[in-house]
Amino acid sequence: MRRTAALFALLAVGAAPPPKAALTFVACPILRDTQSVPCWLTEYQGKTYYIGIQTDVSADLTTPMLGHRILVEGTPSNEPAICGGIPLKPVTVSVMADRADDCDRLIPADDYVLPFAPPRPPGPSRGTLAYVAPPPPVPVPPFQPKAFDVHYNFDEMVVFKSTRWIEPALNYARQIKARRIEIFGQQGVTRLTDGTRMAERPGLARDRAEQIADLLRGAGLTEPAYTVRWDDSARVGGPERRLVTIRIEP
Repeated sequence: MRRTAALFALLAVGAAPPPKAALTFVACPILRDTQSVPCWLTEYQGKTYYIGIQTDVSADLTTPMLGHRILVEGTPSNEPAICGGIPLKPVTVSVMADRADDCDRLIPADDYVLPFAPPRPPGPSRGTLAYVAPPPPVPVPPFQPKAFDVHYNFDEMVVFKSTRWIEPALNYARQIKARRIEIFGQQGVTRLTDGTRMAERPGLARDRAEQIADLLRGAGLTEPAYTVRWDDSARVGGPERRLVTIRIEP
């Protein structure tokens, strides 16, 4: 019996910590300078969380803005702290449109060094983006219907990083000479950790779907027949509810 108890104790010591619950909250961003590039933090319920580094528009992370609150949707990780905050992985950040002059906290530069190398040094990019997606595979016949999801920040339309999802759909439609394109837009209601609900503005699902159709046509994809639909029921969910699905049919 004692051996069994000791064995369970050893297993418990060596086991990985249990996953933490996801958090969804609205708070002020905090900008902390480092010896290389600044990093972004935020605070919630007495804890400091690391969001990411300051980078360019090609990054997955939407860079926060001082003077605006942010909607944070992320899961605290068991990794070591970065910039003095618990890393949130994965994390989605949406910048709230309304001004918030109290969101102005800036931690000056000190001797802190990031535990990783930033994708590029600070300053102008000179035309080089920090994150470049690999070229997509060339489709081989027989061609099949294929769906592409375009994801959105809360209450937003297409932004720069949306091209990472739109461009593959555009290329695929061109390569297979698509004859039909179906577009389906959605919007959602976000439930915060404290129980509060935040709804995206009415009509956003339609606006998103129609904008995608206009962008594809504007890029020269005018031959296929388009079907544009949307669901504006705004069901409760996370980032997965805020999307447009593009279905390409040969």
